[in-house]
Amino acid sequence: MKLNLSIVAALSLSGALLVSCGNEDQGMQQNPMAAAVPVNTYTVKQEYVVGTDSYPGTVVPLSEVELRPQVSGYISQIFVKDGQRVTKGQKLYEIDRTKYQAAYNQAQANVRSAQANLNRVQQDLVRYENLAKQDAIARQRVDYARADVETARAQVAVAQAQVASASTDLGYSVISAPFSGTIGISQVRVGSQVSPGQTLLNTISSDGPTGVDFVINEQELPRFNRLQQGNQPDSLFTLKLSDGSTYKHTGKLTAIDRAIGTQTGTITVRVSFPNPDRMLVSGMTVSVNVLNQDIGKQITLPFKAVTEQLGEYFVYVVQGDSVQQQNIQLGTRFQDKIVAREGLKDGQVIVVEGIQKLRQGAKVQVGAPQAAGAAPAAGK
Repeated sequence: MKLNLSIVAALSLSGALLVSCGNEDQGMQQNPMAAAVPVNTYTVKQEYVVGTDSYPGTVVPLSEVELRPQVSGYISQIFVKDGQRVTKGQKLYEIDRTKYQAAYNQAQANVRSAQANLNRVQQDLVRYENLAKQDAIARQRVDYARADVETARAQVAVAQAQVASASTDLGYSVISAPFSGTIGISQVRVGSQVSPGQTLLNTISSDGPTGVDFVINEQELPRFNRLQQGNQPDSLFTLKLSDGSTYKHTGKLTAIDRAIGTQTGTITVRVSFPNPDRMLVSGMTVSVNVLNQDIGKQITLPFKAVTEQLGEYFVYVVQGDSVQQQNIQLGTRFQDKIVAREGLKDGQVIVVEGIQKLRQGAKVQVGAPQAAGAAPAAGK
């Protein structure tokens, strides 16, 4: 029994030593501030920046009309080629006019017949009124003659209305260009049957200035309202085409949509661009670049140095052998850098690598600082 008690005592002492060592290890793990975190740093400096915000946009003609017939029939003639430029009033399509011409001729004949009848009853009325003065005819016969005249006048009016209707249908059988522009690819051929308001014949778009629509969120709306009401610099709005080239003409903000989308929280903005060479085609996807406030000398830093917490942005500023978390306001992003509009000063040292292990006030072991890159021309 004495031997067993000695063994138990020895095991208890060993367990106590192990627990003590384990607690010491846990304490070291739960207090990372005690060990310096190896980091790499970057010295903040000012660089020349031309800040732009970029938005995906769609080219839209300022005037575009779908051509649809207003009468039925068969296409008898097509006067233009696909993609041709047309002028206002130029004939484009003709629907078989035979029945519409016949209806017009019939309506005119009805007018002549009604007018002849009106002339006859008017002469009868004059003759009856003269006889009535001599008491040679009953007064009732004169009243009937006057009623016949009013009826004949109404028949003339109806016939004239029929002429106007037939003339309108006859005119609708020829479709003309409502304005000067470029016509698209025809959707019908000679002999095709068309129906009023249903069959799409073609689409015509205006030449000259062309619009580009893009969407902004409601937080940006006050800024664009100020741009619309103020003097717009020539280089305020520029375009980048789908092949990466820059469009040589600059634009002007011409319209902001009437309301913000309740589901999206966005609103559409339209910028007008000259289009003398017809390089901007309806439906084309482009990038709209808008100059922002980040123009000239600006504080810049690597974007990887920025951390986000609950919608706010921070960097770790090195102060001696520790770091302090600093709130900053971000601006334009370009390549691997971003503008800090507020929160940093020229010459401050920030952490760019090793951020994941840092906390407020953490001790750091600074490695070789990273060199600053060349001065950029920025874009969002």
